[in-house]
Amino acid sequence: YVQGMNEIIGPIYFTFASDSNVSHRENAEADCFWCFISLMGEIRDFFIRTLDESESGIGAMMERLMSNLKQHDYQLWNRLRVQELRPQFFSFRWLTLLLSQEFDLPDVIRVWDSLFADANRFTYLIQVCTAMMVMQRDVMMQNDFACNMKILQNYPPVDVQVLLSKATELVENPGENCCDTTNTEESS
Repeated sequence: YVQGMNEIIGPIYFTFASDSNVSHRENAEADCFWCFISLMGEIRDFFIRTLDESESGIGAMMERLMSNLKQHDYQLWNRLRVQELRPQFFSFRWLTLLLSQEFDLPDVIRVWDSLFADANRFTYLIQVCTAMMVMQRDVMMQNDFACNMKILQNYPPVDVQVLLSKATELVENPGENCCDTTNTEESS
């Protein structure tokens, strides 16, 4: 067990235990176990400290997230860079727990439905996390470090369908910079 795994197993168990078919609910614990094991097989490298900086580790995932933000919204990426608001401060939890702490349970299940339906689920997870930041862009461009940290560590309520649509838009337009007119280094 590693801290946070309960945040991953919770939505899985809830989904099985809430099945409208009573006979399926009777097997919720066993079904949950097998799904959890399968999912952990895919994300195990996120939880192994010695793999943090490997290509499959959490460090690489955070780097991909920030690179993706830079590609889609250079000015916001630069704002976070200048403020020294590192991805370890907020995205470590987002990525390792697959956003399970960022939204209410029904919204987590909706996000996971899209995430697990995608064959490139971890690339899509990066897009969802990028969309989360882009959707808070206007506020974050005006805020100081502390206010931006608060937004990213305690993500405000949002319509997850709008969030998922934004993430899909980012997937469909990988080279577009959604918000910027320039891609030059600033030091604001």
